[in-house]
Amino acid sequence: MSILIKDTTKEEREKIVADSIGSIEGMCDGCAPGLADMYQDYIDGKREISEINMEFRARFVSGDDGPEKSSCGYM
Repeated sequence: MSILIKDTTKEEREKIVADSIGSIEGMCDGCAPGLADMYQDYIDGKREISEINMEFRARFVSGDDGPEKSSCGYM
């Protein structure tokens, strides 16, 4: 199954992100909602997952400012 924007509907992209992250509501430390926000451009059909992941990795490696950190990762 392709996860490219051109091959999916918004509803399918929402499910892809939700399935990948897991239960957002069930997370007690508040980390998962920040991850869901990170992929909103993909859900909205603006940027592919690969673009978002590359940008995240580039910020992590370079030390550039990115999303604010919480106790478990990014928000």
